[in-house]
Amino acid sequence: MQKSQLTDLPSALAPDFDPRQFRNALAQFATGVTIITTKLSDGRFIGLTANSFNSVSLDPPLVLWSLGNRAQSLPVFQQNSHYVINVLTADQQALAEQFASRAEDRFEGVEFELSRTGLPILKGVAAWFECHNRSQYPEGDHVILVGEVERCAYNEQSADTQNRPLIFHNGRFLT
Repeated sequence: MQKSQLTDLPSALAPDFDPRQFRNALAQFATGVTIITTKLSDGRFIGLTANSFNSVSLDPPLVLWSLGNRAQSLPVFQQNSHYVINVLTADQQALAEQFASRAEDRFEGVEFELSRTGLPILKGVAAWFECHNRSQYPEGDHVILVGEVERCAYNEQSADTQNRPLIFHNGRFLT
């Protein structure tokens, strides 16, 4: 259903909860953890931790993630043609914390290789998706970014119980 078809529906009712209750309820949904990477116009790399990643379509291959309107990196991700979504494993919690920090150079000490478009693919991740920045949808206090996957790969060891995914649940990382 296209958004234009929704205009005939009645408006949503006002929420009957406060923002804290909403956040606490959302925190009960466990998500995977990713690091999204791209680069600045001067060639320096930029990346951030995100748990809003989701699949959209197999044909064409589409994924989505979202970023808050107040994020300083939002204009960079909106304007770049490509980004890489790196899916983290349980042993990469420190990496997730590093990319969630306010550190000036989040790539300090981080091992990576370059994608076809020259963007960082982090070493040891469970999977990665090199995406063309296909579309963006401002919704509420976030922007939803839809990427068309041009290349992807996964670590076959990730299916092994020894290489579990990194999970975010109830405000903290779990393995």
